[in-house]
Amino acid sequence: MKQNRPTDPVPSSSFKMETAAPIDSKNLDIIKDQMYHEALAYKKCKVYASSLQEQPLQDMANNFAQHHKQHFDALQNYLNSHQ
Repeated sequence: MKQNRPTDPVPSSSFKMETAAPIDSKNLDIIKDQMYHEALAYKKCKVYASSLQEQPLQDMANNFAQHHKQHFDALQNYLNSHQ
């Protein structure tokens, strides 16, 4: 059984979904800013992976890219749940 690492997000199944409250503009700006940074980190990791010659380093960069994509997707899902 796979254990969650400290950096893994908490599974959403552990939370009860209640009626979503609207997000105020300050928090929305913070989330949008974080999404921008996650997307940028993903793109950088993909570029690094394509430029590296050694397979273990390529794999590491691709893993980092996937990690940032998961964060971006989690933020996007959070926003979608508040529409």
